[in-house]
Amino acid sequence: MQAIAGIPIFLTVCWLLSEQRRDIAIRPVLAGLALQALLAVLFLRVEWISASLLNLNKLVNAIEQATLAGTTFLFGYLGGGGAPFEITETSATYLFAFRVLPQVVVFSVIIAIFWHWRVLPAIVKAFGWVLTKTLRISGALGTSGASSLFLGMVETPMVIRAYLASLSRSEFFTVMTFGMSTVAGSVMVLYASVLNDVLPGVVGHILSASVLNVIGAVYVARIMIPGGQEEDRSADTRVDLKYDSFMDAITRGTADGLTLALNVGGMLLVLISLVALLNGVLGVFDVSGETLSLQRILGWLFAPVAWLIGIPWAEAPVAGGLLGTKLALNELVAYLQLVEVQGDLSPATRLIMLYALCGFANFGSLGILLGGLATLIPQRRREFLEIAPKSLISGTIVTLITGAIIALVTALFGG
Repeated sequence: MQAIAGIPIFLTVCWLLSEQRRDIAIRPVLAGLALQALLAVLFLRVEWISASLLNLNKLVNAIEQATLAGTTFLFGYLGGGGAPFEITETSATYLFAFRVLPQVVVFSVIIAIFWHWRVLPAIVKAFGWVLTKTLRISGALGTSGASSLFLGMVETPMVIRAYLASLSRSEFFTVMTFGMSTVAGSVMVLYASVLNDVLPGVVGHILSASVLNVIGAVYVARIMIPGGQEEDRSADTRVDLKYDSFMDAITRGTADGLTLALNVGGMLLVLISLVALLNGVLGVFDVSGETLSLQRILGWLFAPVAWLIGIPWAEAPVAGGLLGTKLALNELVAYLQLVEVQGDLSPATRLIMLYALCGFANFGSLGILLGGLATLIPQRRREFLEIAPKSLISGTIVTLITGAIIALVTALFGG
């Protein structure tokens, strides 16, 4: 229940970093918090909704089985086929690079196909309309927020590319916060594979977290950079991201998926290796009878933050280490560590951390976002470089508030 204190503290940090404190409107903040809390209760406690979200894992399982046919053909037993020798340890044959990363490629193609068939654009427009009406934001901003549920940090601004130049400073910052506080649909299957044994219905929770974070991104961004919304809030918004044909969706989706899979694999290789190297150096020091490590240092630094989102103090150092890893490295490394330390955390804490880690807010993602914006809207380069550090903070605070709301819902209504 300490999350009751945590949410006002996180909002106070946003207020302290605000560019125009006098222009902050309290009503949208309270409305956004209330909407998040209501949706969290619906997602977690309304049986048919939670069951529907749980069923999303069947889609992931279907994609995994379909991908297995391709990986077996290409990689043989490395990709999940029968081994030409006796296996004594079955887990040793499950290779991340040959079993998990190919799923990212296949899922990227599926997203591209459904985008070409206008299924996802219809969902984006519908959810964008809901955001426009409930949060009183412009049509372009609502479309951007809805797109962030399925697309990455660079692709989301592309959806409203025609409107980027005319967005106000506040709206432009909100678009950046969308990218930093949500995760792309193409990597949900990756998280599902990694977190399958941590909690049931992982994909539903990831999608729920992104929906809650879209709402949080609006009012957090409005606190840090208030004002400047478009006057015409009901105008239809053109979606600029398109594919020329079905085959174009397949080929571009494959290329994008390969790029994403290679980037994920390369980043994991480098980051995990660097952490191991750093821990090797820190390991020569003993603190309280235990060797020093990056995880322990981050745990000490972020333990108070973990406590503020509803984590018991006994588990706060471990949870704080995960929060620090997510910010310093990325959310995937943090999720991999969550799998390793899940035995030290209660089920409620694992649920809270699943939501609190669900966002792209880290230094590497910030570089990707800036690179994409430099291509899409170079005339606003000076502006987005100026507010970029704030988007890293705003994206982090959004996920922390979502984690705190989940903690409160769990405490009040049961997990």
